[in-house]
Amino acid sequence: MGNCLSDVKGGKQAVGGVGHRMDPAAAGGAGGGPNDAVDLFYTTKGLHALYTPIELSLSASKLRDRDIVSKSDPMAVVSIRKRDGTLEELGRTEVIMNNLDPLWIQKINIMYQFETVQTLIFHVYDVDTKYHNIPVKDLKLKDQDFLGEGSCVLSEMVTKRNRSLTLDLHNRNDHGLKNLGKLTVLAEETVTSRTAVEMTLRCTNLENKDLFSKSDPFLRISRIVETGGSVPICKTEVVDNNLNPIWRPVCLTMQQFVNKDNPLVIECFDFNNSGNHVLIGKLQKTVADLEILHKSRVGANFTSPPSGFRGNEKVLKGQLFVEGYAEKQLYSFLDYISNGFELSFMVAVDFTASNGDPRSPDSLHYIDPSGRLNAYQRAIMEVGDVIQFYDSDKRFPAWGFGARAYSGTVSHCFNLAGSPGAVEVEGVAGIMSAYASALQNFTLSGPTLFGHVVNKAAEIAVESLKYNQRKYFVLLIITDGVITDMLETKDALVRASDLPLSVLIVGVGNADFTQMEILDADNGHRLESSTGRVATRDIVQFVPMREVHSGQISVVQALLEELPGQFLTYMRCRDIRPHNISSPQTSAPGHSYVV
Repeated sequence: MGNCLSDVKGGKQAVGGVGHRMDPAAAGGAGGGPNDAVDLFYTTKGLHALYTPIELSLSASKLRDRDIVSKSDPMAVVSIRKRDGTLEELGRTEVIMNNLDPLWIQKINIMYQFETVQTLIFHVYDVDTKYHNIPVKDLKLKDQDFLGEGSCVLSEMVTKRNRSLTLDLHNRNDHGLKNLGKLTVLAEETVTSRTAVEMTLRCTNLENKDLFSKSDPFLRISRIVETGGSVPICKTEVVDNNLNPIWRPVCLTMQQFVNKDNPLVIECFDFNNSGNHVLIGKLQKTVADLEILHKSRVGANFTSPPSGFRGNEKVLKGQLFVEGYAEKQLYSFLDYISNGFELSFMVAVDFTASNGDPRSPDSLHYIDPSGRLNAYQRAIMEVGDVIQFYDSDKRFPAWGFGARAYSGTVSHCFNLAGSPGAVEVEGVAGIMSAYASALQNFTLSGPTLFGHVVNKAAEIAVESLKYNQRKYFVLLIITDGVITDMLETKDALVRASDLPLSVLIVGVGNADFTQMEILDADNGHRLESSTGRVATRDIVQFVPMREVHSGQISVVQALLEELPGQFLTYMRCRDIRPHNISSPQTSAPGHSYVV
C-alpha cells in the first residue's frame, strides 16, 4: 500500500485488503510489492540475478514507551545494506497507535538472491501525533522517536524450518540501552497465483462494549500458518457507533490466504483511541466456508474466548454475514504490455520566468558552453532513458509553456520544435534539440499554467479512445514547481482521471514543491474540482530530481513507482482485459469528458 497513511482519523483506516476495488499493488502494481515496470526495465538490460520474491511479516513486543500520556505509535522500516555500506530502504509498515506489542499488517517485499549476502536492517520508530496524517512514505525519519534497531541476514531466515527470526532490538551501533524489545520477522515466498477474492462483510447484533454510546467495530483477518501461529493479513475500516456494521469490500489475494481451505481467524474489535481495542468476538473460517455463507445467505456466530482455567468458548448472538463474494483474476502490468498495450509519452517543459534568465549561470535554463548539462537537460536525459524504453515508437509530442514568442504573445502550450505542425519529436535527442532551439526562439515569461498542457494531453487521449483501447498516455511535465493556476489544474486533472492518462511531474531545482505534492494527492484524499467532483482515481505522481541526485531514490524507481498501479486501476475499472478487448468506450459509466 504505497499510499497508506501513517494514520487517518486516528488509526481507523483499512489496511491490507481494501483499495480500488481490486488492489493494483496486489498484482505487481505500485506500492508495497514487486514493481513489474521497474523489473522489466532492469531485466531487459541484463541487470537482475536469479531471485525468489519474498514477503516479510513483522511484529514486535515490549517496545519502549516514548509517549507521556499514551503509548508509543510504532512503525517499522526495513532496509538492506548495500555493498558500499549504505542503506537502501525497502519499505515501511503502517503506524499502529498506542501499542507496545504491534502486529503490523503491511508486508515488506524483497527479492531473495541465492548467491548474495543480503543484510537486512530493521528500525522501529514512534511516530509523533502531529505527523499522523502524512503518508508513511513521506515521513522524515529524523523527526520521529527512535525505538530500536535489529539486523539479520535474509538467508538465516529463509533456511529456518519456520522461516522466522526473533531479533533483540538495541540502540544504534549497539551504544547505550540494549534491551529495547523484540522484533519477530516471518519470511514467506510470494505466491504467483492471480486469483483474488472480493468480499463484502457485515455483522448483526454485536455486543455493545461502550458505556455511553455504541461500539465502533472493525474486523481483523489473520491467516493461520504451519507453525500454529497466525499472521494478520488485513483489517477493515472502523464503522463508528454501530452494532450492525457493513464494511467496504475487502480484497484478499491468494498471496494473503494461500488457498481456499487455509483457516482464517476473523476477529471483531471495538475501536478505542487508547489503542486498547476490546475484542467483541472471533471465529475461524476458510475462504471456502465464507463462500458457502454467501451462497446460503446465513450468518456465522462469533465466540468469546474461554474465561477461567476450565472455561469453554461462549457462542455469541453477534453474527458475521458475507454480503458479497466474487472470485476474480488479477492481471499484471506485464500481462497488458506483453499483449500489445502501449505506453505513449508526451513531454511539456516549463519556460516561465521563475526559472531565471537563461543568460545567467544561476538559471535552471542556462546552456553552459562547456557542455555541462543544466537542470532541465539533465532531467530530460535521465528521465528520457526510462520513458523511451516503454514508448513503442519513441516519438513524443513535445510542448513548452509559459514563454513569449517573438510575435509578443505568451503561449501556455506551444510545440517545442517551433513549427505549428511539428508536434512530435524523435527520441530523447529530439527533445534535447527542440529544447535548445526553443530557448533561442522564445523568451521566458509567465504566468505558470499547467491546465493548458493537461487539457492538450487529455484531447489526445480522448481522440485515441475512438479507435484504440490499447494505448495509455503519460504526460511528463518538467518544472521548477511554481504554478499559478492551481484551481484550473485541479479541474483539468479531475476531468482527466476518467481517461487513459497519467501525469508525471518532475521537479527540478530547489524550489518549494508544496504545490506539486498537493497535486500528487498521496495523503489519501483524491483531488477535488472546483465544482466538488472527486477524481475517479489518482493520476499524478511527483518526482523531485534533487532526491534522485542525492541518492535517496533511483530515477527508475521514482518514475515508475506509481505508474503500474495507475495503469491497472484504469484498466480494471473499465474491465479491459489483456486477452479480451471490448468495443471503444470513451469514459467511465456516468461520466463524460469535456476539455
